[in-house]
Amino acid sequence: MERAIACARKFRGCGGKPYEYGKDVRGEGKGGAKGQRLKTAKGRTASSTRWLARQLADPYVQKARAEGYRSRAAYKLAELDDKFGLLKGARRVIDLGIAPGGWSQIVRQRSPSAMVAGIDLLPTDAIPGVTIFEMDFMADEAPAALESALDGPPDLVLSDMAANTVGHKQTDHLRTMGLVETAADFAISVLAPGGAFVAKVLAGGADADLLALLKRHFTAVKHAKPPASRKDSSEWYVIAQGFKGRT
Repeated sequence: MERAIACARKFRGCGGKPYEYGKDVRGEGKGGAKGQRLKTAKGRTASSTRWLARQLADPYVQKARAEGYRSRAAYKLAELDDKFGLLKGARRVIDLGIAPGGWSQIVRQRSPSAMVAGIDLLPTDAIPGVTIFEMDFMADEAPAALESALDGPPDLVLSDMAANTVGHKQTDHLRTMGLVETAADFAISVLAPGGAFVAKVLAGGADADLLALLKRHFTAVKHAKPPASRKDSSEWYVIAQGFKGRT
């Protein structure tokens, strides 16, 4: 795990900002009706205006608002669970990059008795049955804090973390993949035998080294892009199931 942490920390300072997990989904459940006119705002950039207009017209944003989910990202996990059965029998779950909380809402809805621990740099409103840490996952004390919140090893480790983009494709990829590698090493160090790991990756999926690592430790490793993930988004998810245990 130390190697992956060092890799991620190397690129942490690019752009002058720390990682902000969940930044791309904040407020997704607060959009207006389709076709709603967007009022202009002094000082708003063109990219911000385009993003907000897309949010207001997005059917998943509207659906999340109507059904009480904190973000459209909730449907990504729901769709992955429908396909891979991730939450079936899950008793303990760790949610990396929990803000604003949509994934943990799905976990609690589909596995009401499951214990859940989540972590994010961004503040996250309380969710019944979920222990939330507002801290950096890259901090030395973070792994122990997450483990201590559960009464045993997790059956599922989820990671929807992504680094802030700086506009340089290679740097953005390295920053996010550093987080994914760290999350994978963490999952391998804490999962119960038979457990699963799910993480957001970028276009092209997990790189060769990460795939090799996952295939050594899990019986099945696949990539998926759930319907709720926008077609023009570069995000995919890697799903590793059947943890072989630590030797």
